[in-house]
Amino acid sequence: MKILILHGINLNMLGQRDPAQYGTHTLEDINQQVKALGQSLGATIDTFQSNCEGSFCERIHQAHTDGTDAVVVNAGAWTHYSYGIRDALAILAVPVIEVHMSNIHAREAFRHHSVLASVALGQICGFGIDSYLLGLRAAVSLANQPASIKQPSR
Repeated sequence: MKILILHGINLNMLGQRDPAQYGTHTLEDINQQVKALGQSLGATIDTFQSNCEGSFCERIHQAHTDGTDAVVVNAGAWTHYSYGIRDALAILAVPVIEVHMSNIHAREAFRHHSVLASVALGQICGFGIDSYLLGLRAAVSLANQPASIKQPSR
C-alpha cells in the first residue's frame, strides 16, 4: 500500500513558525513519525512539501497514475482558497483525508472554510502531529475498503 502525505505552503517552517499555535516539531519530525507509523501499518509513505501551488498540483496529478492508494493532505493556507488544488484532488480516484495541526474552526474566521472539504472523505484538525497520524490511520483503513466508500460524492 502506498500513501502520499502532502504538506502545503509554509509547512517547511514548522518548528520556527508560531510555536504557540503549531508547536516546536519540525516537518522532518512529522515525516519521521508518519513513516514509522506507516511501516507498522504495512504502508509505504511518500512525503512531499512545496510552497509552489503549481508543483503541489503536479504532485497530485502524479498520484493519479503512480499507484498511490490514498492521500493525506495539509495544504496550509491553500486550504481556504485554492480551487486549483481542490480540482487536482478531485481527479483522484483514491481516498483523500484533509488534516491540520491546529483547529482551523477555532481560529480566524477566514480559516473556518475549507475548499478542499468537498473532495475529502474527512477532516482531522487540532491535534498537532497526531492529526497526521490519525489521518494516516484513516487513509490506510479506507484504502482497504471497497471502492464505493472511497470517495465523497463530488
